[in-house]
Amino acid sequence: MTEIEKIEKLRDKANVTFAEAKEALDNSGGDMLDAFIYLENNGTVKEPDGGGFYSGADNNTHSNKTEANNYSSKDNTNSGDDFGSLMKKFGDFCLNLFNKGINNHLEATKGDQHLFSCPVLVVIILVLCFFWATIPLFIISLFFGFRYHFSGDDLGNDSVNSVMDGASNVVNDVKRSFTESSKKTDD
Repeated sequence: MTEIEKIEKLRDKANVTFAEAKEALDNSGGDMLDAFIYLENNGTVKEPDGGGFYSGADNNTHSNKTEANNYSSKDNTNSGDDFGSLMKKFGDFCLNLFNKGINNHLEATKGDQHLFSCPVLVVIILVLCFFWATIPLFIISLFFGFRYHFSGDDLGNDSVNSVMDGASNVVNDVKRSFTESSKKTDD
């Protein structure tokens, strides 16, 4: 590229006069990037938002400072959503879930007799680890007249227990219809 072409290109890119572009190229040894830096340092060209047109050892320092400034300004705008605070929120969530699992219980009754009370956390662990044994045992126990209710601040409300009562009622209806149909076939 000839000197005139470089001057024209710098003039177009930097939006400066022909004389300013020629002076910048002369002082930078004909290097376009150094010419941009020269124009920035003289205040002829406004520095871009993300930092200037820098190269070399001094420029890495400036680039690192710019990155550090950008990083610290991002931290301020995120209002504390860094990794540590996210882990703290996750830990608080897990602790809250654990406390709810311990403070709420699944109670089993048969008729008027209270059989046992077990923390919900233990029930969840049993279902997760021994699914194929726990769920069938739960269903079979319903056929033998067991009723289950939740107690505690979080699960001991009427809506949750009405679902549990509904499951027991469905099993009782199935038992009754099966018994009635077997009596009819015996007669």
